[in-house]
This record gives sequence, structure tokens and C-alpha cells, in this order.
Amino acid sequence: MNMPVPVGITLHRASHVLEVAFDDGEVFRLPAEYLRVHSPSAEVQGHGPGQKVLVAGKIDVAIDDLVPVGNYAVLLKFSDGHQTGIFSWDVLHALGRDHERNWRDYLAALEAAGRSREA
Repeated sequence: MNMPVPVGITLHRASHVLEVAFDDGEVFRLPAEYLRVHSPSAEVQGHGPGQKVLVAGKIDVAIDDLVPVGNYAVLLKFSDGHQTGIFSWDVLHALGRDHERNWRDYLAALEAAGRSREA
């Protein structure tokens, strides 16, 4: 199965949203905060199953820069200094496709941990 490939990536700086259009017709508007707390980096995902870190306090984070990584991914540089997550096309597509569920689960995890989106 071929994973969809982006045909357009637009950073909306004022709204802190990354818009990604894929060749399968899907278009996702992904907030910077959502991408930051779901970064594919080891810092967030850990180094193995069950090691994912709950990242809180990122409500005001922005994306400062996008750096292409070959023809398969983009490195997002966030305003809080985080810049180790390489977002492959399949990761971006999955984050877009599962945005609602991922966000709901994230908010529930924050609440359960007594943490906040606020810095």
C-alpha cells in the first residue's frame, strides 16, 4: 500500500497551524501545539513501548521553521527549542487522520495527571 504524499505544506504563522494537503485528497490543519506534543522524537515517544512522555504547557508553542528531510519528511523547529522530531509523510498523514482521537486522549491524559496545556 502506498502512503499518501504531501502535495502542499503551508505554515500559517498567525494561527500556529500547519496545513498539509496530500495526493489522496486529504487536507489536514494541524495546530503547532498538537504537533509538538505528538512529536515523533525520542524525547516525546521514548525509546520503546510504554515510554511516551506526556508533554504539557505547550499551548503557546509555534513552529518557527520547516526543514525538508530528503523527499520523505520535514523537520519542524518549534519556538520552545524542540527540533529533534522528523515528521515523515506517513506520520503527518496519521496525525491528521487521527487528530480528533489523539487530541481527546491527550486532554484526558493531562487531566488524569493533573497537568495543564498552560505554560
